[in-house]
Amino acid sequence: MPKDSVKSALASVEMCAGAGGQALGLEQAGFEHEALVEIDAHCCNTLRENRPKWNIIEGDLTSFDGTPYKGIDLLAGGLPCPPFSIAGKQLGKEDERDLFPAGLRLISEIKPRAVMIENVRGLMGANFEDYREYILKKLSKLGYKAEWKLLHASEYGVPQLRPRAILVGVQKNISEFFEWPEPHEIEPPTVGEVLHDLMADRGWAGADDWRKIANKIAPTIVGGSKKHGGPDLGPTRAKRQWAELGVNGHTIANEAPDPDHEGMPRLTVPMVARLQGFSDKWTITGRKTNAYRQVGNAFPPPVARAVAEKIIECLEATRVTALAG
Repeated sequence: MPKDSVKSALASVEMCAGAGGQALGLEQAGFEHEALVEIDAHCCNTLRENRPKWNIIEGDLTSFDGTPYKGIDLLAGGLPCPPFSIAGKQLGKEDERDLFPAGLRLISEIKPRAVMIENVRGLMGANFEDYREYILKKLSKLGYKAEWKLLHASEYGVPQLRPRAILVGVQKNISEFFEWPEPHEIEPPTVGEVLHDLMADRGWAGADDWRKIANKIAPTIVGGSKKHGGPDLGPTRAKRQWAELGVNGHTIANEAPDPDHEGMPRLTVPMVARLQGFSDKWTITGRKTNAYRQVGNAFPPPVARAVAEKIIECLEATRVTALAG
């Protein structure tokens, strides 16, 4: 199928859009956003800064009415991860922050042709097997064939491991046309390769030597929660992994190392954003702590794009088959 035909203007609605990682990936794949729902004002500011024409709905997903968007091509979102994160209490459906019930309500209201939901790896654990099956059964009753899959961002060009649970559901009458994206054959670039120019931006003399040390992909970047005290690169184990790459993970820097910097450098928010797969043109607004949290909690755009392109191929194949009939 010609690339131009795959990139047709299909429409989407996004739940819990955050700083726009998934939204950007969907846009790159060929979707046009009819609405993006996000409760965090800082994230909404970032979305408006980058895409002023997007319809950003700042508010609680539980009160969002999906009926005006009935029949849209795709309902997507990154629902809150704390109920399932291994860093939390893993209360699942008992956690008041669990928005899967709201997501299922919106699927019922909107009846999209396809559904795509992202969450943390913890959701794929044995302790949540019953909940995953419950969601699949609910979707089946709504007319969808759905599947959970664990995807690693590093398999789609992102320079960090970042495993994520992805749920894709398509209407049963078109389910035969959906296939998961294949991992890239080329290994992702290393942290040193990706960040060398940013590390050298202010003339740091040690940038070349640092690049040789940072010769692996990054550990999974974590954003933390609003209860978190400040921006850092994760728990003790993660900080040790960053240290092996020559990075001080205890705090985030305001700018790149100066010419005479000694010791391990720290990452800046733009550096972390690049490691997440964001374009340098995508501006993260707000003060350092909040900006880092937005980036750290994002779904890498390249992974969202890879899955979305397969969803588009599915939807387009359906259209071509209908026209041929």
